[in-house]
Amino acid sequence: MAVITCIDDLKAIYVKKTPKMFYDYAESGSYTEQTFRENVSDFAKIRLRQRVARDLTGRSTESTMIGEKVAMPVALSPVGSCGMQSPDGEIKAARAAAAFGVPFTMSTMSVCSIEDVAEHSPTPFWFQLYVMRDEDFVDALIERARKANCSALVLTLDLQIMGQRHKDLKNGLTTPPKLTLPNILDMMLKPQWSLGMLATPRRTFRNIVGHAKGVGDLASLTSWTNEQFDPHLDWKKVERIRDQWGGKLILKGILDADDARMAADTGADAIIVSNHGGRQLDGALSSIRMLPQIVRAVGDRTEVHLDSGIRSGQDVLKALAMGAKGTFIGRSYLYGLGAMGQAGVTKALEIIHKELDTTMALCGVQKATDLSREHLLVPEDFEGRWA
Repeated sequence: MAVITCIDDLKAIYVKKTPKMFYDYAESGSYTEQTFRENVSDFAKIRLRQRVARDLTGRSTESTMIGEKVAMPVALSPVGSCGMQSPDGEIKAARAAAAFGVPFTMSTMSVCSIEDVAEHSPTPFWFQLYVMRDEDFVDALIERARKANCSALVLTLDLQIMGQRHKDLKNGLTTPPKLTLPNILDMMLKPQWSLGMLATPRRTFRNIVGHAKGVGDLASLTSWTNEQFDPHLDWKKVERIRDQWGGKLILKGILDADDARMAADTGADAIIVSNHGGRQLDGALSSIRMLPQIVRAVGDRTEVHLDSGIRSGQDVLKALAMGAKGTFIGRSYLYGLGAMGQAGVTKALEIIHKELDTTMALCGVQKATDLSREHLLVPEDFEGRWA
């Protein structure tokens, strides 16, 4: 096996082992992909302050996210169709996260079910909810998450209407996938993936199929999904779900200071600054560029986390120093999952942890919780002046 030194090394293996349609599904943004690209490139505009002659013994990356102790302030983002990147992908990712000591967030649109992951994960996980028109289904899904002992509900707010990803349309990524000749040949050239998918019974969206009215197979799932994302989602519905859940609530998809204030008004335990990885509103600013003003807007009323664009431990450090209490990684762990399964997710976490720890040391910082703006060099115009 090649020496793996960074997330890009995992990505190179992932490309070789995962069918193109599923790789493209993960590695794409909407429309021109401007926001998708800038989520990553804007991190590079922030530089680090090198400090010397500091006591660097006893360093710790430990912190808390919504009151839960974490080995480092990094959670695994909810990723739809995770179980198509690697057979039983959600189970593998949850196990890796639990062993490492960071939260795993399961998507509504997972291949494995809530019950599948609960059965195989040694620790409670977080569940991400999409709000659907069918309130009975949503209510039942919340109850299933409660019975599975999920320790937080992550409510996604930025998918009322789906953005268009050109690559998915060109690859025939439908439900079920179009078995075109190029797709069949591509899958045949990925024998480890193909054999793994044949060996598992988990090849559909098990949170939905058999649970939603009229959805008994993949063929009926597509039309149901296209009709179900709720364009009527508003703050009153958010409060209804908050009250029904009754536990820790995280609101995901905040990219505006005014929305952040309204999210804090709901009493949410945390908000996630996110543009859905650049997969929804193309042309929106990157998450890291929007982070400072959102932190200022909410103050200490709620925790602020950041999602979208993190590819290294240095990115994690920059987000924390800019005011985030925690961070989320999506593609970074997917690369590991597609490359090496559960071991690959663990490798991705190890890489990010080592980079975070080393960079903290070279910045003269002992504890991740001590990171602040003084450890960065930020361009004066980083946030920009937008009329």
